[in-house]
Amino acid sequence: MDQKTPVTVIDADIFVRDLRYVRDREYAVNKRFLELIQKRKSGVTTLFNLLEVCGILSFNLNQQQIRELFYYFPLKYGIHVLPQHSLDGDLPELTSQDVFAFIETRMAFGDSLIAAAVRRYVPEAGVFVSWNAKHFGAIGIKALTPRQFLRETVL
Repeated sequence: MDQKTPVTVIDADIFVRDLRYVRDREYAVNKRFLELIQKRKSGVTTLFNLLEVCGILSFNLNQQQIRELFYYFPLKYGIHVLPQHSLDGDLPELTSQDVFAFIETRMAFGDSLIAAAVRRYVPEAGVFVSWNAKHFGAIGIKALTPRQFLRETVL
């Protein structure tokens, strides 16, 4: 990753919109955001986010397609998957307290799991991008939608 560009953590909903909802009214903005991140080489997502994307798309893909999605995902988007991009071994370690600390801020379990993973495995993160950015106010870094991110980047 470029040392001058802050690390951008990308939520699962960005990828799902790109892969599944091409007629969505925000698809073009979503695509521009992903292209910018790929160009900058500044994007990361967590293993939990990648597994969420695979789970959502599993209803429309066969087993081979799901595996290909998992393995080629970082290449397709030009991002890193943290803390590792592997189906071998255990899930990334988080404590119940890591997750519960976010639940106490009125964050849903799934969002709390992602927030805890970002805090633990992406300490250099500068911004978290999600179409549900308002859900991640307690994450400890700036949370923006792709539209907000592009607006701030262009200025």
